[in-house]
Amino acid sequence: MTTKRTHITIRNNKIFKNGVLFFEAAPYLTLKDFLKAAWKNLKVKYPKFYKMDEVSKLGVLAAEILLIDEPHKAFNEEEVGVILSNAHSTLVTDTEHWNSVKDDSNFFPSPAVFVYTLPNIMVGEICIKHKFKGENAFFITEQYDAEMIFQHFNLLKTQNKIKAAIGGWVDQSQDDYLVEMFWAE
Repeated sequence: MTTKRTHITIRNNKIFKNGVLFFEAAPYLTLKDFLKAAWKNLKVKYPKFYKMDEVSKLGVLAAEILLIDEPHKAFNEEEVGVILSNAHSTLVTDTEHWNSVKDDSNFFPSPAVFVYTLPNIMVGEICIKHKFKGENAFFITEQYDAEMIFQHFNLLKTQNKIKAAIGGWVDQSQDDYLVEMFWAE
């Protein structure tokens, strides 16, 4: 049986952990400034965070909060997976990259931006940060489908590929963002 132990929601410059307000920033802050403030509030030493695109920062931030109580320490690195989804893939970053290469007279592609034009990079950042070596997946769906995430987790669990996972939704569009992430075992 799958047990969901911890749940994180990030929206409108607020972070909720298990339904309780965990962190809040001024509503007028940009997503970039909100993420910076929330990360500094956690006091985590991981400079690579500042190089990530915003959707990856959302995922890494949510994972960090999920793992504060270290539920993953009860498992081997190979037993923990990550299963995430969203609707917009990396469209915001893709657009930024496209804007840097579309004009031949002002051609300035940035490898730092290009590297984040794949949504599974977010999963990779979480796995690298926490040394997870279990199965992982990233799905693009029109809306958050928690049941699909749990089905995939249960399939991997039944196949003895993982025993625990971070799962959920990490989405960013030009106008909005939403994270619904959980720890399951």
